[in-house]
Amino acid sequence: MKRIYLVLIATIAITFVSCSDQEIDTVKPDAGQVAPIIDLPEGATQGRILVKFKPEAASFLDAATTRSVGAALTRSGISDMDAVLQRIGTSKLERIFPVDNRTEERTRKAGLNLWYIIHFDKDTDLEQVAKDLSQVADVAKVQFTRAIQRSYDPNVRATVLTKQAMTRVVHTTRAVNTDANDPFFNLQWGCKNDGSILQNGEKNDKGDNVVPAVMGVDVNCGEAWKLCTGNPSIVVVVLDEGVMYDHPDLEGNIWVNEDETFASKEDADGNGYAGDRYGYNFTDDKGYISYDDPNDTGHGTHVAGIISAVRNNGEGISGIAGGDKANNRGGVKIMSCQVFSGSKGCDLYQEAKAVKYAADNGAVILQCSWGYNSGLSNPISGYTPGFTSDKDWVDAAPLEKEAFDYFLHNAGSPNDVIDGGIIVFAAGNEYAAMAGYPGAYPDYISVAALAADGTPSCYSNYAMGVSIAAPGGDSDYHQSSKGKIYSTLPPSANEDGGENSHYGYMEGTSQACPHISGVAALGLSYAAELHRHFRADEFRKMILESVNPVEPYFKETKVYWYTNASFGQIAAGQMEPAAYAGNMGTGLIDAYKLLKAVEGGGVEMTVPNMYVAVEATSKINYSRYFKNGENMTFTCTVDDNSIATLTTENNITFTLKGLKVGSTKATVKASDGTKQDFFITVRKNDSWM
Repeated sequence: MKRIYLVLIATIAITFVSCSDQEIDTVKPDAGQVAPIIDLPEGATQGRILVKFKPEAASFLDAATTRSVGAALTRSGISDMDAVLQRIGTSKLERIFPVDNRTEERTRKAGLNLWYIIHFDKDTDLEQVAKDLSQVADVAKVQFTRAIQRSYDPNVRATVLTKQAMTRVVHTTRAVNTDANDPFFNLQWGCKNDGSILQNGEKNDKGDNVVPAVMGVDVNCGEAWKLCTGNPSIVVVVLDEGVMYDHPDLEGNIWVNEDETFASKEDADGNGYAGDRYGYNFTDDKGYISYDDPNDTGHGTHVAGIISAVRNNGEGISGIAGGDKANNRGGVKIMSCQVFSGSKGCDLYQEAKAVKYAADNGAVILQCSWGYNSGLSNPISGYTPGFTSDKDWVDAAPLEKEAFDYFLHNAGSPNDVIDGGIIVFAAGNEYAAMAGYPGAYPDYISVAALAADGTPSCYSNYAMGVSIAAPGGDSDYHQSSKGKIYSTLPPSANEDGGENSHYGYMEGTSQACPHISGVAALGLSYAAELHRHFRADEFRKMILESVNPVEPYFKETKVYWYTNASFGQIAAGQMEPAAYAGNMGTGLIDAYKLLKAVEGGGVEMTVPNMYVAVEATSKINYSRYFKNGENMTFTCTVDDNSIATLTTENNITFTLKGLKVGSTKATVKASDGTKQDFFITVRKNDSWM
């Protein structure tokens, strides 16, 4: 959402960690200090500080945790550390990433088990606490945390049209809706643009001529949907405001943790998060996903709809990978990891927890329509410049970087559709010749925004760090709200509560970003249907290569208007094509090209090795791992049935039960005679404590 939201990037210097070189390592180590102190921002959270221990401290911390079962941990078992903890009046020493036995082995391999947060009295001198902790021999890093603060006016909402206005808009678009039966699909020029959304000679509500749209400036859903419409095995996590899980156009494609009761205080599945049925609210640290706070904008729900609003259900819009309800084909699943709630934002360490949670619970695409201001944003325009290089960001945000690395390398599966995860960020809305971090980091995808005629959106960041471009809207240029992106909203985000309050317009690199996430999810859906497997780096490269050039649209100087909600048009601006040529990433994403690349890439999927705790159960659908598997039945044998058993539910889905600690080989055989071997490992429930 441009200049309003997080594409957060518009005034986001106050939104996350420090953004200038001068703010990094503000607290300099004194003589004798061992650990570096990272980032003392002006808005550091009082009474909390982050510590990463050295690996050799792990056994002491594990033992201390075991001894504290049922009570708050206040001591580490390390003498010099405990002296500091006592001196500062520690109320709780807490591992940032909770133990989840399913994923603890890889958590430790990544070193994330060594990150702790210390809670103490808010009146205690934070800087002195950092200095004291830095002198502990077993401490590797000390990092301050800070709350994420939204930097826009929560009274500014999405553009929501009345029923009468919507009827007029739909009727004046000449597109023949043959790709979906959803009534507002014709408004989704980002999916399919035939030029009718904004036509030559058309007037806006003030009687001014609009800038027309150009046919073909879209992600080419029309052709892509002939091959694939989505697959429910693919999960996209939305890090944003809470997603409206019961939205009529989203409910069918919401990720559900079947083992949990929504908003329950009981952690039924033992993953460290109670009540996380649709994801988790990291801002408020509870399973209740909120989306109806008066200070919410509906941004998370809007983003989710672009990706996976249920297609062909006769309701609202069509998500890029939303399936095909009319033909009983499900779409990709949306997991909500809420990092904003009402007027509050979560702390940095909670953001890191959200990223790891997503990887550990099945998400393979991390959708992030936020970021820091770019290092080249203009202070005169009210922006505080952010990081200027990869090293600046890495040095200033070690916890954040480690969490993203964990998702990058541990989402997915070596045997499933993708080994690793895809991370997608908005490039930013500061009109700057550089993308904001973390998206600008080379391992991630940073998305710039395009108008409906293919020109760069007037607000979009470009050049350094930008990976690719996608439709984001540009109403200041087109002089019409139809130049924005139409998608789902919670009714609470609508300022007038009208009949069409479940839908509305937003714009920004925030909206361009989910177009890439949606296309990526569609590509992985097609891979699942073809039983193809890809490495994450391989698939990321395929995304960036599946594009059409945008330079042909950069024909002449682009004139646009700065618009103020209260005063209307206040100033004109212009953009020179030469500045943007070759600087909008690899080009405009093309979903059909990505699906065709999937057809010719990757390798055959294989049955994964399985892990389960003693007395625990796990289910697996073997049809995913055999070509034409959906049309076959399966039998499975276990070499040592005293270690584990596999029982069939429907000759396709099997339930694994762990009986005793150990490992054994298993063989699954398909009805066409093909077979695969795999291994089952059974561990104790408390094997990591």
